[in-house]
This record gives sequence, structure tokens and C-alpha cells, in this order.
Amino acid sequence: MKTFAHKKNQLYLVLSGIFIVNALLAEIIGVKIFSLEPLIGRPDNLTAGVLIWPVVFVTTDIINEYFGKEGVLRVSYLTAALILFAFLVIYATTKLPPAAFWLEVNSKDPQGKPINIDFAYQMIFRQGLGIIAGSLTAFAIGQVLDATVFQALRRATKGRFVWLRATGSTLVSQLVDSFVVLFVAFYVFGNWTFDQVLDVANTNYWYKFAAAILLTPVLYLAHFLIDRYLGVEGTVELQQEAAADVSV
Repeated sequence: MKTFAHKKNQLYLVLSGIFIVNALLAEIIGVKIFSLEPLIGRPDNLTAGVLIWPVVFVTTDIINEYFGKEGVLRVSYLTAALILFAFLVIYATTKLPPAAFWLEVNSKDPQGKPINIDFAYQMIFRQGLGIIAGSLTAFAIGQVLDATVFQALRRATKGRFVWLRATGSTLVSQLVDSFVVLFVAFYVFGNWTFDQVLDVANTNYWYKFAAAILLTPVLYLAHFLIDRYLGVEGTVELQQEAAADVSV
């Protein structure tokens, strides 16, 4: 039979894995900016990374709920280090000399137009270097802010209103994150105008705002499943430790 300590460690491991994978994926795909106009008729633009950032938001709040601010920051620092490592590896691959046959078999697109696949590879992934600089800056600021606001709201509400501390912390942290990541990645290191940064950041933020609200039921479902897994006594103990930041 699993002990409480074993369940606690397994829970932190699973939540950390979900957090790390989705954060890394969001950073890698964030280089693409897509238009909402063909999808919903609105002339708005979003980074592809925002599609899965809501998963990171929810996971952050769940980790904070059961493992406290220190639990969130520990996995956040690890994630930042892994993201940096991933992009250093990716950057190194852009420096590798391309194989002649690879260039040849990928020399044309489906319409027969000539392309340089190695140039395309470098252009996409080296653009990601600007994003990683912006993302790591925004990620660090956003996670510290999220964890801090979450705990402040937890204390203010005396542990009640899970939706308030989860949604409130996300809305505050992402207001900063949405602007910082685009400003550093595409204005400082890229070729965007400041107006373009503001336009996309505004759209990204309102998408995250809506996602935070819509994902509230998912947060309560996760709480229900975790509480059943840990048991009543284990849940109370872990949440008390989390509130005091001594559960990890």
C-alpha cells in the first residue's frame, strides 16, 4: 500500500512533468504568429504558444495549492534551465553543415517553387533565440508574481475561494508576461514596431484571460481527483504545509 509520502512525491513528479513539457512546447512553437481571421473572422494575431500556456497556468495553480510558493518556484527554475538547455542545443544544430542530399530532396515546395530548407530551418530556430530571451525573462517574472499573488489571496481569503486565487494570480502575472515576452523577443531582438508588440500582447492577454476563466472547472476537477488520491487527512495536511511553504 502506498504511503502518504509516496503519493505526495508521485503527485509532485506528475504535476512537474506536465508543467515542464507544456512550458517547453509553448516556447518552441511560440515562434509562429497566427491569424484568427480565417478561424473566427477577427483580424487578431496570436503567438502559437498561447494555445497551451493555459495548461501551464492551471498546473502552476495546482502545484501552488498543494506544494506552496516554493514548490512552484522550484519547478519553475528547473523549467527555465531546461528551456535554456533545449534552445542552446537547437541553436547548435543550426550551425551544423547541411547534407547535400537533404538540400536536394527538399529543394522545392509542393507547388514546385525553389526553397532553401537549411535557411528556413535556421530562420525559424534562430528567431526562437529572441523568443527564449524574452520568454525566460517573462517566465521568471511571471512565475514569481503568480506564486506570490496566489499565496497572498490564499491568506486574504483564509483558504477559501480556490477560483479567486487561481484566476486572480493568473490574470495579474499574465498581464506582465504577455507584454514582456513579446517586447524582448520581437522588439529588442526582432524587427517588430512597438505598436505591433502592443497589439499582439493585448490579444494574447485577453485570450489568456478568457482561458483562465473557462478552465476554472478543470481546476476544480483536478482538486477533486487529487483529494481522492491523497485522502482527506493527506489533503488537509498537504494544503496546510503549502500555505506555510514547507510541503516540498
